[in-house]
Amino acid sequence: MGNRELVRVLCRQVDRYLYHMRLSDDVLLDVMARFQAEMVKGLGRDTNPTATVKMLPSFVRSLPDGSEKGDFLAVDLGGSQFRAHQVKVFDDGKQSSQLESKFYPTPKEVIQGNGAELFDYVADCLLDFMETKNLKHKKLPLGFTFSFPCKQAKLEEGVLLAWTKHFKVRGVQDTDVVSSLRKALSKHKDIDVDVLALVNDTVGTMMTCGYDDQRCEVGLIIGTGTNACYMEEMRHIDLVEGDEGRMCINTEWGAFGDDGALDDLRTEFDRELDLGSLNPGKQLFEKMISSLYLGELVRLILLKMTKEGLLFNGKASTALLTKGKIEMKHVSAMEKYKEGLSNTKEILTELNLIPSEEDCIAVQHVCTIVSFRSANLCAAALAGILTRLRENKKLLRMRTTVGIDGGLYKTHPQYAKRLHKVVRRLVPNCDVRFLLSVSGSGKGAAMVTAVAYRLAAQRKQIDATLAPFLLSLETLREVKNKMRTELEYGLKRETQASATVKMLPTYVCGTPDGTEKGKFLALDLGGTNFRVLLVKIRSGRRRSVQMYNKIFAIPLEIMQGTGEELFDHIVQCIAEFLEYMGIKGARLPLGFTFSFPCRQASIDKGTLVGWTKGFKATDCEGEDVVDMLREAIRRRNEFDLDIVAVVNDTVGTMMTCGYEDPNCEIGLIAGTGSNVCYMEDMKNIEIVEGNEGKMCINTEWGAFGDNGCIDNIRTKYDKEVDEGSLNPGKQRYEKMTSGMYLGEIVRQILIDLTKQGLLFRGQILESLRKRGIFETKFLSQIESDRLALLQVRRILQQLGLDSTCEDSIIVKEVCGAVSKRAAQLCGAGLAAVVEKKRENQGVEHLQITVGVDGTLYKLHPHFSRVLQETVKKLAPQCDVTFMLSEDGSGKGAALITAVAKRLHNIGQK
Repeated sequence: MGNRELVRVLCRQVDRYLYHMRLSDDVLLDVMARFQAEMVKGLGRDTNPTATVKMLPSFVRSLPDGSEKGDFLAVDLGGSQFRAHQVKVFDDGKQSSQLESKFYPTPKEVIQGNGAELFDYVADCLLDFMETKNLKHKKLPLGFTFSFPCKQAKLEEGVLLAWTKHFKVRGVQDTDVVSSLRKALSKHKDIDVDVLALVNDTVGTMMTCGYDDQRCEVGLIIGTGTNACYMEEMRHIDLVEGDEGRMCINTEWGAFGDDGALDDLRTEFDRELDLGSLNPGKQLFEKMISSLYLGELVRLILLKMTKEGLLFNGKASTALLTKGKIEMKHVSAMEKYKEGLSNTKEILTELNLIPSEEDCIAVQHVCTIVSFRSANLCAAALAGILTRLRENKKLLRMRTTVGIDGGLYKTHPQYAKRLHKVVRRLVPNCDVRFLLSVSGSGKGAAMVTAVAYRLAAQRKQIDATLAPFLLSLETLREVKNKMRTELEYGLKRETQASATVKMLPTYVCGTPDGTEKGKFLALDLGGTNFRVLLVKIRSGRRRSVQMYNKIFAIPLEIMQGTGEELFDHIVQCIAEFLEYMGIKGARLPLGFTFSFPCRQASIDKGTLVGWTKGFKATDCEGEDVVDMLREAIRRRNEFDLDIVAVVNDTVGTMMTCGYEDPNCEIGLIAGTGSNVCYMEDMKNIEIVEGNEGKMCINTEWGAFGDNGCIDNIRTKYDKEVDEGSLNPGKQRYEKMTSGMYLGEIVRQILIDLTKQGLLFRGQILESLRKRGIFETKFLSQIESDRLALLQVRRILQQLGLDSTCEDSIIVKEVCGAVSKRAAQLCGAGLAAVVEKKRENQGVEHLQITVGVDGTLYKLHPHFSRVLQETVKKLAPQCDVTFMLSEDGSGKGAALITAVAKRLHNIGQK
């Protein structure tokens, strides 16, 4: 029999004997699925207490981004030796770092003694290290690598759940190891060390590799113990508050199977090994994988084969009968490619065995099967993590990097190659790079500390940037009182001319009473679109409103051309509509919604005070818009209309709601612009003759603050937005509260944060320089609670902003601060108006309805809620109902026209 043949025959015999240890891909895929189920259990709030795979949150929320810098210390406890490190991180654009380390032994009496002694030993070693490195005079942040399962509630604490591997120290379980270390360090008065982070060695490995490769989001240890960590979406981590961003989860996968989930795969040798270990029944997955146990498994198999007469002529030596006599280093040596057989012979001879050539071949094959099974199981669980990452990202294919450390992976001749091959077979849709970590637990702990250091500093800067947007109740009350003062100025004859809040009379003197009927035309000009409507109103039992409309665009060159061109364009649109509806011959009453500040002398006369919202047509300001419309109709000479009323969209909004609810006496627009109108007692309106009844006042409150009265709450960003706008110095309140400007404020803040190096890696991207890229709809989308950060990133990508997860969180926070302030300021203004209404009526408690329109109010996820809460707090004696208006500028204009016709007819009688 040739040598090759002999090897083949012997290997087949061993294969049959160890049949249960040889796992097919189908079995591995099954293990992968079981592990994924365990991960889900560990992440769930209700299932975590009974889960074996603990999925511990590490409170490490972000990977290094290359801007970390400084001097850090790290100590590392949990492997075969105790280590102290000094890490220097340079922010030189090359992402370089320097590491100096010292190794200390871990004597058995320390790692199996009592807690106080253990931490004193760690502190003594650190002191020695600082002395040799001449660091005693410095205050340095320290990262503590502690390679055991800990429950963390923050980065700088960790309660030990259980000792594993070869450690068993009394009095430490269920206590916080960071405070124990701090206590031990405090005995040394001559060193000043700040323990900033507790890090699991697995997390440290991921962080070290993450510093070199931004794609690294999995850490893997295969050494004395085995474990893995990865970046999980916060929304899946029930045990930690918040849904934003990601956090590293330390799976503690060594305990996979402790509930019996892997019993069908465990062999008699696994059971025997477990019974003889320091922690029977625990870490069963680890006991099939890590280097602490593989040598022992090999010994147990060889012993049984010998007893059955299959090896060494049935003669076992004392050494073979002794626990721990075969170690991982022996297994590695025996599996070496060329000298493996001679190594095997040498090792067996040292164990006082007399091996034949056949024995050596068989023993070598036993080692192969045991270590190959380890790599297989490891690959299956890792494949589970990779699949979960890919599904979290909703990708069909994923590129990622796994950072790896551990003696078994590094020193075993075949292990790494086998592991990579099996992983690629199990998850063909993941392109995985395996990156060997250099001193992961030391440099990694320093990295986590450095990132924590960076994030704390960044948090401070972000808070400082957004602080001016946080308004106290006191400040909001001040805003309400100032608004009240300005409202009064606008109504008084002697102050009206100089008042910033113009309080324009609209000559709308009644709300609908339900008897309105007929056909009316309505025009609606106030934004980038222009609408023409035909409105049919029925009264009586079959009360209804039917509407037909057509929308026309207004090109920029017309918005900013001459007044004649603008009104000719409007008349051309009307002509098209009348033709389209087939009503060109009828002289219909028309209501003209003109959503710009107008001074009215009667209901059908409106002089434009000044353009807002991007309009700039010449020769219009100071002119009567009704006259300009009549002139344009005359110039066209095709049809005639009875122009009954000039209407502001805010008034239209109030009228539409008033048609449904007679209690509606306030109109609010919170959209592109911001404005309010309300029914004021005639006796308070000094600039209009007569004291009987009420008239609707269009406050034009967007100009509130143009006299500087709210400068104390304007931020530098508000000033930048104002200076860059079409009408600097005007409409200051509107610029803090309306949709047209909020995105601009956000953009200015983002530019500032980027300049501070807190966003987009400090690079101001081209698209961020463009005015107006942040439309209000983006704010609404970004702040929607249902949106995962992934979608926020997608929105930012559409805007040409390539953002990381952390960037997205910050952008969302900025949007939130800006829109919350807008809603609060708007609420403070509205509170002033409802309080005035209450005092007008002379009642203790006021019940009133506000008709509201505008995209910001309707579409933004939080604006309406914050606005309503603010009004409630600032005007507690008013019970305010908010009613959404259905088409105030169209239907509202028709209703005003109808009410005006009705009142006009009464007047004529």
